[in-house]
Amino acid sequence: MNKLLDKINNPKDLKKLNVLEKQELAKEIREYLLEIVSSNGGHLASNLGVVELTIALHSVFNCPEDKIVWDVGHQSYVHKILTGRREKMKTLRKIGGISGFPKTSESEYDSFDTGHSSTSISVALGMARARDLLNKNNKVIAVIGDGSLTGGMAIEALNDAGSSKTNIIVILNDNEMSISKNVGGIPALLTKIRIKKTYTRSNNCIKRFFNKVPIIGKPIVNLAHIIKRGIKQAVIPNMYFEDIGFTYLGPVDGHNIQELENILYKSQNIKGPILIHAITKKGKGYDIAENNPDKFHGISSFDIDTGKIRGSKKKDYSKKLGEKLVKLASKDEKIVAVTAAMKDGTGLKEFADKFPKRFFDVGIAEQHATRTNCRYGCIWIKTCICSIFFIFTKRI
Repeated sequence: MNKLLDKINNPKDLKKLNVLEKQELAKEIREYLLEIVSSNGGHLASNLGVVELTIALHSVFNCPEDKIVWDVGHQSYVHKILTGRREKMKTLRKIGGISGFPKTSESEYDSFDTGHSSTSISVALGMARARDLLNKNNKVIAVIGDGSLTGGMAIEALNDAGSSKTNIIVILNDNEMSISKNVGGIPALLTKIRIKKTYTRSNNCIKRFFNKVPIIGKPIVNLAHIIKRGIKQAVIPNMYFEDIGFTYLGPVDGHNIQELENILYKSQNIKGPILIHAITKKGKGYDIAENNPDKFHGISSFDIDTGKIRGSKKKDYSKKLGEKLVKLASKDEKIVAVTAAMKDGTGLKEFADKFPKRFFDVGIAEQHATRTNCRYGCIWIKTCICSIFFIFTKRI
């Protein structure tokens, strides 16, 4: 029996708990998620990774008046559990059961129907502008993963929001994963930003030490500050978000409820667009999922103790096509493959392993993928992030 979880029927119940109780609640939610998904199947790793973040969001903000837009929406299970649908989650992936994604017809707490990536910032910005035109003052929050941030629509929305001066909060849920491991320049940028916490802590310790030194202490600190500015530009590129108009807050430990709540409360007193960078672990709390986050992104029913899928799994279309493609590529060096952040889901893992120079993962950017042509007379095969393949073969 879940002592705390059984008492949470809406976010108001959540607000009555102290931090220690919320930490215990997080454990109970993870156990509940494992129970449901191991039985019914579903998106597991992404939901295990946002438990504390979701608890903090509903502790600080007042939904449904405040609007939370979940990018993709596959990580909204915890949100649903905390907003009156705890028991309905048992019907996940069953005929007539609860949706695995936000659904406005299902609950007033679901502010937008989502299903694909990179849309949340655009949607939230539209909601915020509508709020301003109606002279309302509710908060609008977009929760987007670092994988979704590689999509062109998300970059376009950041560009617009940054110059808008509109009050909007973007939560960057950074777990270094989309469905497969992240690739590209934006994940590299975020990797550099993650060192900020270590940098800031060491910097503050040094500053406190020299401020205590009589006479020469403060001049040393001032000189160091001037030198530090130049170094900071090279070492901590969160300046990117600030330079396009966002107030950047973080990085913050996405599994520390107290730290999350503090930074969310702080954001409410800042005007204009805000980006909060939260570092999380996909599959958090379940070692097997932590070690295999891509496998447990979306999974059929499985054994909790071993992580093995129940029953015999037949080869799906993607797997068979991937194997055929490897055979063809072994005979024709002009065959290449392009995927949009879904190497495993589209059956291209073996191809990527055997022909790394002919495999291109462009991140969650399907439009870009369908225009990324190899111009040296090769056959190219392109795959969309959707579970259905969109495959084209031609001579260039």
